[in-house]
Amino acid sequence: MTNNQNKNIVAIITMMFLFAMISFVTNLAAPIGVIWSNKFEGSNFLGMLGNMMNFAAYLFMGIPAGKLLTKIGYKKTALAAIAIGFVGVFIQYLSGVVDASSTFASLPVNFVVYLLGAFIAGFSVCMLNTVVNPMLNLLGGGGNKGNQLIQLGGTFNSLAGTLTPMLVGALIGTVSKDTAISNVNPVLFIAMGVFAAAFIILSFIPISDPDAHKKSKNVVYESSPWAFRHFVLGTIAIFVYVGIEIGIPGTLNFYLSNITDKGAGLDPSNAATIGGFVAGTYWFLMLIGRFIGSLVGGKVSSKVMLTSVSVLAMTFIVGAIVSPKTMTTSMPVFTGSSFAMTLVPLSALLLVLCGLCTSIMWGSIFNLAVEGLGKYTKAASGIFMMMVVGGGIIPLIQNWVADKSTYMFSYIVPLIGLAYLLYYAMLGSKNVNKDIKVTDEEEVTA
Repeated sequence: MTNNQNKNIVAIITMMFLFAMISFVTNLAAPIGVIWSNKFEGSNFLGMLGNMMNFAAYLFMGIPAGKLLTKIGYKKTALAAIAIGFVGVFIQYLSGVVDASSTFASLPVNFVVYLLGAFIAGFSVCMLNTVVNPMLNLLGGGGNKGNQLIQLGGTFNSLAGTLTPMLVGALIGTVSKDTAISNVNPVLFIAMGVFAAAFIILSFIPISDPDAHKKSKNVVYESSPWAFRHFVLGTIAIFVYVGIEIGIPGTLNFYLSNITDKGAGLDPSNAATIGGFVAGTYWFLMLIGRFIGSLVGGKVSSKVMLTSVSVLAMTFIVGAIVSPKTMTTSMPVFTGSSFAMTLVPLSALLLVLCGLCTSIMWGSIFNLAVEGLGKYTKAASGIFMMMVVGGGIIPLIQNWVADKSTYMFSYIVPLIGLAYLLYYAMLGSKNVNKDIKVTDEEEVTA
C-alpha cells in the first residue's frame, strides 16, 4: 500500500509539472515574438505569428487527441505528448542555429523553422490538455480529492504563465535587430529538461486507465451537440474568450517593449524586461482570480459570474484605450537584483487587471454551454478543444490592427469580443432545445 501511495505521489508531482508546462510552452510565443517583431521592422503581425502557429495546432489535434486517448490510454497519450513537446521546443532552439541570411518563401529560414517548432509544440500542449485533467482526477480517486488536485494543477499552470514572460523578458533585456532567439536558450533548455525528466519518470509509473473494466454499447445518437443553439453560441464564446485571454497580455508585452514612438516610451535599456514582468503580472492576477472563483463558484451562478467579469473587463479596456500615454502609474518590476516600483502608462495597469476577469471565464462558458447536453457532453468537450485556436487567430487580428493604427486602438478587438461574451452570458446561453433526447448511454462491465 505504501509503495502504491509513493508511486501515486510521484505521478501527481509529474502531472503538476506537466500542467505547468502547458502554460510555460504556450506563453513562450508572445515574449519571443518581441524578438521577431524587431527583426521585421516592428511588425506585430509577424511577431505574433508564432503564437498563431501554437494555437493552430488545436484546430487539427483537438478531436484526434480525444480519440487517441480512447485508443491507447492516458499514460501512452501523455508520453506521446511529452515526446512531441520536446521535439517542438528543440526545433525552436534550432531556429537560433540556422543561418539567418537564407530565405524560404520570402521569409528567413530560421523564422520558418521557429514557426514549425511552435506548431509542433502546439500539438503537445493540446494533447496534454486532453490528458492531464482526467489523469489528476484518476490519481486523486475522483470526487472532491480529484477536483482538488485539478485545482492545484491549475495553480501551477497560472504560476508558469506568470513566470514565463518575466523570465524571457529578463533574458532579452534590451531589444534590437541584433537580438536573437538564442538569447532565450536557457528557457528552452529548461523546457526540454522538464519534458525529458517527465518522460523518464512517467515511463516507470504504473497508471491504470479509468473505466478500463467497462465498455460502451454501440449507441446511435439521435442528434449531436451542434443541435443545441446554446452550445453552438458557446463554442464561439470559447473561441473568442481564448483570443481575449492571450491577446491582452501578448499585445501589452509588445507595446511596452517597443522602443519606437509607437511604444509606451519606456527606457530602451530595460523596456523588454518591464514588458515581460508587467505581462507576467496579468497571469499572476489570473491565478488570484481562479482562487477567488473557486471560493465563490458554489454560491454564484456561471451566468452571473460571466456577466459581471465581462462588464468589468470592458470597463478596464475602455479606460486603457482612452488613457493618454503620459498618464502613468507605478508597478513592481524586477530590475537587476531586486524589485522596484517602475512608472508605466496607466493603460498597462488597467489591462493587467483584466486578468482577474478572464481567470474564471473558461469554466463559466463551459458550464453554460454543456448544460443539458447529457450524453453529448464528451463530443462537446472535443469540439471545445478545437476552438482554443481562437488564441492564435484573434491576437493575430489584434496585432494586425496595431500595425495599421496604434497599440491601444487595437484593443477594440478584445472589446468587441467581450461584448459578445456579455451577450452570451445574458441571452445566448439559454437552452432552447430542451426537447432533444439526452439520456446517457448505458455501459456494461467487460
